[in-house]
Amino acid sequence: MASDTAITDKTGFRIPSMSVIGPILALAILILIGALLNPNFLGAGNITNVLARSAFIGIIAVGMTFVITAGGLDLSVGSMAAFIAGLMILVMNAALPTLGVGVPIILLGMLTALVAGVLAGLLNGFLITTLGIEAFIVTLGTMGIYRSLVTWLADGGTLSLDFGLRTFYRPVYFDGILGISWPIIVFALVVIIGEIFMSRSRFGRHCAATGSNEHVAHYSNVNVNRTRLLTYAMLGVLVGVATIMYVPRLGSASASTGVLWELEAIAAVIIGGTVLQGGFGRVWGTVIGVLILSLIDNILNLTDLVSPYLNGAIQGVIIILAVILQREAKAKG
Repeated sequence: MASDTAITDKTGFRIPSMSVIGPILALAILILIGALLNPNFLGAGNITNVLARSAFIGIIAVGMTFVITAGGLDLSVGSMAAFIAGLMILVMNAALPTLGVGVPIILLGMLTALVAGVLAGLLNGFLITTLGIEAFIVTLGTMGIYRSLVTWLADGGTLSLDFGLRTFYRPVYFDGILGISWPIIVFALVVIIGEIFMSRSRFGRHCAATGSNEHVAHYSNVNVNRTRLLTYAMLGVLVGVATIMYVPRLGSASASTGVLWELEAIAAVIIGGTVLQGGFGRVWGTVIGVLILSLIDNILNLTDLVSPYLNGAIQGVIIILAVILQREAKAKG
């Protein structure tokens, strides 16, 4: 099982390895560059905006950390989020004449998102664990299915939440406690719970064991298929949670919703130090990865050094570099 090792010097002092220091150092450098390039970068408004926008990907990336740690992969999360958002809007609009604008219809929409998320995650997990199909193939297929379904539901256009309902729902994204918006609060709670599960629970150890060597894990009395199935179900639930936070922001869903979210989530996980081949994962590292990606996007938007349209290309390069560094570290270790 891989681990985030520390190096012990001659005096017995444990020095964190570069896999631990690297992401933190990269984040600090980005913050310094952003502050030097734009005086508004460290402003409260900009920081709050970056954190709130990071919350969607961050919540999904926490779930992706468990999937990758257990040796899996999910390319469908962006399309899944678009489909769930569209389904949620349709259900809420359909229930509006009966329930009216109020808390019950919001709760119905949230329940729809969570149920759809767990079912979508279980579908991916069932096809991968029970039928033995490669995760890449399964989630590539469901990625196309969900994207097509939301396009079909919207008849090629956009699904929009009723205006009065959207106005009532908007505080879920724009309000919060003590100036901290709800998406940031929910993201923080998901990270805390995820870190406890990953580092302190039997489930986290089973994920690492499954991703490290599933045959050894099986003979160590770990239910490999159930562990993997649960990671996909957990990821589906978190996609539902992210969608609950996302819908009140724009009040609409279309085929362009959630595009490249899977790339950002996987990139955040890998940048944070989770091993792409499975066997080791850390949730706090994923948070650092999410913040690095968000700050790169923010800096590109605040300055004219590089076109913000190249953000996807930059993320792709970062993923490749992170995997190369992981491979070299593994070869040396």
